[in-house]
Amino acid sequence: MNHPNLRRRAALLAGAALITTALVAPPGSATPDAAAAPAVNRFGFAPGRYVVTLADKPLATHQAALTGAGHKVDVTGGKAYRNYLTSKHEQVAAAVGAKIDHDYSVALNGFAAALTSKQVNELSKTPGVVSVVPDQLHHALDDRNPTDFLKLSGATGVWNKLGGTANAGKGVVVGVVDTGIWPESASLSGPKLGTEPPTAADPYRPYLSGSTTVMQKADGRTFTGSCEAGQDFTADLCNTKLISAKYFGDGWLGLIPPERRADYVSPRDGEGHGTHTATTAAGKADVDVVLGGRDLGTVTGVAPAAKIAVYKALWSGKNANDSGGLTSDIVSAIDQAVADGVDVINYSVGSTIESPATDPIQLAFLSAASAGIFVSAAGGNSGPDASTLDNTSPWVTTVGASTVAPWNGTVVLGNGQKYAGVSTTVSTATGSKPLVNGIAVKNAGASDADALICLANTLDPAKTAGKIVACDRGISARVDKSAEVQRAGGVGMVLLNLFDQDVVGDSHAVPTVHLNTPGALSVRSYAAQAGATAELVPGNTTTTTTPYPQMADFSSRGPSLSSNGNLLKPDLAAPGVNVLAAVAPPTNGGQSYAFLSGTSMAAPHVAGLAALYLSQHPDWSPMAVKSALMTTAGNVLTSTGAVDTNPFDAGAGEVQPSKMLDPGLVYDSRDTDWLGYLEGTGVNTGTGVPAINPSDYNAPSISVGQLLGTQTVTRRVTAVTPGLYRATASVPGMKAVVTPSVLNFSKAGETKSFTVKLTLDTADSGTTTNGWLTWQGAGKTVRSPIVVVPTSVLAPTAVSGTGASGSVSFTATVGKAGVPIRSYGVVSAPLVPGAVAAGAADADLPDYPVTVTSQTKAVQWNIKTVDPAGSIWLVLYKVVNGQMQLQSFVGDGSNQASASVAGPTPGVWGVLAITLSNPPGASTTEYTIQTNVVTGGSSLKVTPSSAPGAFKPFQVTASWSSLPTGKRSTGFIEFPNRAGTVVTIN
Repeated sequence: MNHPNLRRRAALLAGAALITTALVAPPGSATPDAAAAPAVNRFGFAPGRYVVTLADKPLATHQAALTGAGHKVDVTGGKAYRNYLTSKHEQVAAAVGAKIDHDYSVALNGFAAALTSKQVNELSKTPGVVSVVPDQLHHALDDRNPTDFLKLSGATGVWNKLGGTANAGKGVVVGVVDTGIWPESASLSGPKLGTEPPTAADPYRPYLSGSTTVMQKADGRTFTGSCEAGQDFTADLCNTKLISAKYFGDGWLGLIPPERRADYVSPRDGEGHGTHTATTAAGKADVDVVLGGRDLGTVTGVAPAAKIAVYKALWSGKNANDSGGLTSDIVSAIDQAVADGVDVINYSVGSTIESPATDPIQLAFLSAASAGIFVSAAGGNSGPDASTLDNTSPWVTTVGASTVAPWNGTVVLGNGQKYAGVSTTVSTATGSKPLVNGIAVKNAGASDADALICLANTLDPAKTAGKIVACDRGISARVDKSAEVQRAGGVGMVLLNLFDQDVVGDSHAVPTVHLNTPGALSVRSYAAQAGATAELVPGNTTTTTTPYPQMADFSSRGPSLSSNGNLLKPDLAAPGVNVLAAVAPPTNGGQSYAFLSGTSMAAPHVAGLAALYLSQHPDWSPMAVKSALMTTAGNVLTSTGAVDTNPFDAGAGEVQPSKMLDPGLVYDSRDTDWLGYLEGTGVNTGTGVPAINPSDYNAPSISVGQLLGTQTVTRRVTAVTPGLYRATASVPGMKAVVTPSVLNFSKAGETKSFTVKLTLDTADSGTTTNGWLTWQGAGKTVRSPIVVVPTSVLAPTAVSGTGASGSVSFTATVGKAGVPIRSYGVVSAPLVPGAVAAGAADADLPDYPVTVTSQTKAVQWNIKTVDPAGSIWLVLYKVVNGQMQLQSFVGDGSNQASASVAGPTPGVWGVLAITLSNPPGASTTEYTIQTNVVTGGSSLKVTPSSAPGAFKPFQVTASWSSLPTGKRSTGFIEFPNRAGTVVTIN
């Protein structure tokens, strides 16, 4: 059974405080605690660096409330208000004896500080404090030409309609929060910044005023930035393309000592990720690219006339776990980008678990959107599992990664069989060469397993020279495998996926074709035969073609957990596989360009499209632009070429720039809508904005996470093109009625409201059903996805009580009177001792699997360290096709954790025990763990035994007696369709 890289994910998640509100658990749902910092004390908080958010509005949203959304933040004019905020920061910090390290006042109202556990505890209870969040480390996310595929180029393309590449994005500034920039890249070249202000003939030309870059923008406002000097970076490296570059690293540089760094203390990109995303969004037009001796034609950014402002907040360490950016540094970067006056922010950063909308970074983006800044954010690379998204706040545009026409190479076997894969390094045919698996040419000291994956120094040059080597994917980096083949004298490589995964066009050291199953398995089998030969040829010489766009296997999927499924995410998809753009040569084998894949590559495509939009409609709000992109999106496909009908894959679908500039209608929203959404999810924003049902948030999509019988959602649309529009709505298994079904707009800018009533018909409870709402009129089609999960009951996922005897009550609502309500348990399993070491390899993590049958009602794992100074987490997983499928990380940074799954589907479920730090003086963390499997039993009593009525809330009481002490007991209250509530008794 394969273990994912759980330890690194846990390290990444340490310190993330999550707040969620959930209703009844559908079958198979997990009810985890949140992950938090890796230490324990009597207050339940770890000492360390925190970001504290206060309730008063930051400058951006304060000025938006006064002047209207979409304004440029007036930092100078807002000095008095910023002083007011910082004085409040000082008062709050002084009250607990804390010293402020950094103040935030533009995009976030708060401060960063090193805090003791007592100070964290006191601040968390202080009136006016919204959140106290550990300073978490965040990581960058990792037709053949996307701009051709998106129909940006060509005589009838979008660029030509906008006046050519010299005008596409003109007057717009794209801010990139990432790993920095490689300013010498040809994709960033431009005339030097002068000191003469622009003329009427060139109104958007940036210029220097002292050391400040000034640029009048298409929206009539002014961008002000600067080129910050630092290590290997001088102020004159900026130009009229790269107009500003700054770095933010107080947190990271204070955490990671110099000997562990692999980066420049300056805006210079030490990794290449930031340079790639920046040039994808807004790189110079028509730059010639030769990669590994192969002429790849030209590359152009999506918005080639837009300007780039860089905000480096992510850093490279010598150890991968040290690489990333701290929350405090990222918020500082966003704060500055908003103050500078960018029009678009690209954020190709994320986590393997969903950040709540109250995360400081997400709140900073709320302020950015209030200031009229479009935020494009990567959805994550943890797919294809469900609910693996990040950056799901409604005010950002969450982007999934899709494919374009692949760069092909074909493996022609000596037996005549041909298999097409992805290749960017096979420019000419290799000729027929001996084909071997790595195990056949291993050196004497290498293991068979290591040689099969072509680990470094496993191949024998005497055996490998002149051969093409088939190497299994896994463990080591893909490009390291081809480097090993080159070291041993091999002349080519076939990279083999042993199970269905994405295929990637890396810049390999030798000509390489990357194959997926089943072709990869056929090549592996043939290579093991004596006398096997193969030839690698460019292109696809088979009769099988690959449909596109498809969602990348790695692209994270919905539904969003923080919204309980009431906000559809991702919003849309864009090219994110084998994207060619500029990189930093020192960390990319000396190459100036590279093919990279990830939602990190998809997000800047959308950022660039937003820049194109804002150059034409500079007065449009970020959400109007987002709506235009979503409602004009097209279908994505499956591997068979059929339409992908799962809305949690691509949201509204694949962006279609050729249609986006003429959307007909838009679904707009602003900060009051976003704050109402937060209030509706249970967040007290302290603003007085009334709560709205999250499903009623004015998104260009409709999502109802739990529909009991019927629900009516509201929306409003604003006309871009006036006229008469008629609605059609269709959701299989549901009745969908739009009222009114006809909207007549007499002028552009007019806004009208409508409702969609969704009523359960034949759809199964607990099973997602989806369809479309379409408005047609004035020659336009405005399409929005609808996603509904019918349920038979609304009740809490979990409740808890105390005492050997006692009871607990909660409220439930069902859709049918008289349905039975049953109780199971209580179960109190023995405590089993165990131990885990901090930093243990994934394969060495203690594993506690349970085989679930149709009779299993619930499973709960409870773990507690022997030493109160210990810290412990649980990694909840389910086994799918022999692979551990991650469900959640569970823990709160204390010495105990509990993970539950209600109504689990049959199969193997389990937890792994993990710790990030051992107790002082200990080499391991000792603990006891309890596995409570609820299948039957009658010691838990429930009243009533059946529902007294339909669609009316009623009280349910669970009671127990004579339970053992010193350990937890678990029961389960079951409603129809295996849904239910886990009862934990302490």
